[in-house]
Amino acid sequence: MLRSILFTCFSLFCLWSQETPSDYLTAEFHADRRAAVRQKLPPNSVAVFFANPVRNRANDVDFHYHQDPNFYYLTGLKEPHAILIIYKEAQIVNGKEVLELLFVQERDPLKEQWNGYRLGVEGVKEKLGFTNTFFNSEFDGLQADFDAFERVLFFDFNNDIRNDASNDADLYSLIAMFKKKANYPEDFSSSKTSLYRYITTSDTKSSANVAQVLARSLRRNSDLAKDTLLVKYKKAINEQQRMELKQLIKSRLTNLDTETLGYIMDELREVKLPEEVTLLKKAVYISAVGQVEVMKAMHPAMSEREIQGIHEFVFKKYGAEYEGYPSIVGGGHNGCVLHYITNDKPRVGDDLVLMDLGAEYHNYTADVTRTIPANGKFSSEQRAIYDLVYKAQEAGIAASVVGASMREPHLAAVAVITEGLKSLGIIEDPSEVRRYFPHGTSHYIGLDVHDAGTYGPFEHNTLITVEPGIYIPEGSPCDSKWWGIAVRIEDDILITNDGPVNLSVYAPRTADAIEAMMEQPSVLDQFILPELDILAQ
Repeated sequence: MLRSILFTCFSLFCLWSQETPSDYLTAEFHADRRAAVRQKLPPNSVAVFFANPVRNRANDVDFHYHQDPNFYYLTGLKEPHAILIIYKEAQIVNGKEVLELLFVQERDPLKEQWNGYRLGVEGVKEKLGFTNTFFNSEFDGLQADFDAFERVLFFDFNNDIRNDASNDADLYSLIAMFKKKANYPEDFSSSKTSLYRYITTSDTKSSANVAQVLARSLRRNSDLAKDTLLVKYKKAINEQQRMELKQLIKSRLTNLDTETLGYIMDELREVKLPEEVTLLKKAVYISAVGQVEVMKAMHPAMSEREIQGIHEFVFKKYGAEYEGYPSIVGGGHNGCVLHYITNDKPRVGDDLVLMDLGAEYHNYTADVTRTIPANGKFSSEQRAIYDLVYKAQEAGIAASVVGASMREPHLAAVAVITEGLKSLGIIEDPSEVRRYFPHGTSHYIGLDVHDAGTYGPFEHNTLITVEPGIYIPEGSPCDSKWWGIAVRIEDDILITNDGPVNLSVYAPRTADAIEAMMEQPSVLDQFILPELDILAQ
């Protein structure tokens, strides 16, 4: 027994003394972000954030835990079963004025021996800079009168949260406690609440817009179409009837608000602070180095999974904790599947290989794509499509300037690809271009690969991708010489007052530069493993 206790204590000492990276975001950064949320909250409101759930992989094995991006942005906490509360105005809790509360899981030496160190209340105070921190088991006893607030802001709940019967303060239980405290109706519908609020806050001049939104919503959502008040409002024939129904609808509204918090976080996360730009530059550079090392190592006998492995080895070599999304490595026609993640083709041969991978470094993710010929040389058809995509990307990057909209890089790229596909005889009419270029050209990157943002005019220190592509599946209505060619070129662009900056430029982009890089020797050329032959065992 004594040996067991000593071993547990020794294990925890080792955990306490573990070295960790020195370039994480600071406690001051997260505190500043909470203050920014508070500033944007409406009067007499409270915002409640929940940590991500633990997700099961199979049987008694869970996926590696990944924190909710908003929760990490505001706290720096990477542990599950936690709640953050931010008040607009100071509230009295346990006899003292507070602006925020953080509830975290308790220390548990036995569980920590198996699953890793927990910060606990004191660790959160020391490492994350929180003052008003409690164990999550104490949330049930929190004297919180949520009815007293004009708005209770939170993100609505999904149905993917397991109940750990052995834990009375797991996320499942914490959400149940919150719902009880906040009088969350069993039949609560965020879409219905959103529509109710939209109707009751719109003025007479907006009646045409309201009618249009209402009709579209009822058409698309069968549950909304069953709501008596919404149906009556849609059928109302005069302003008097609409006013009476507005009052009735308003009386059904609660103070629960699942919309506003999304708008607030979109605004905050869209424009990156300098500390975030630094981490994103590292993530992007790591991803670009991965592309370069694969270019040097590539040969026709490689499998898609081996190519994926080289990329991800580079990520880990630099200390990137994860991939920002499932790695996409598509040889030949597999590249025509936009989110192809099977990566099980055993030999890429002479195909083009489309590689869309991004390192996640300290929670910030890159998103970089290169398409290269497995044998080191583009065929004439492959080069024609590649050069067209490259030209479209150049146009998209040039359009990525402060004040532009997310639509402008796309329109610039589409114009180039449309004209190019017509010149190559692949399409005859501009309306056909979407067959071969079916996705948008840009999205934000940050804590999510498709990051939060307002999709308003670009501002200084916004980061986006520019990723045009052409995909010609087998059987397409064009000359068969084009079949199976898939090209996407994607770079991560920092929008600045001085113009767009390509952060992933380290990885060659032109066809000539790619071919030249593929002629370079690889450090993996002599990395030869034994043959896998189970019959020889």
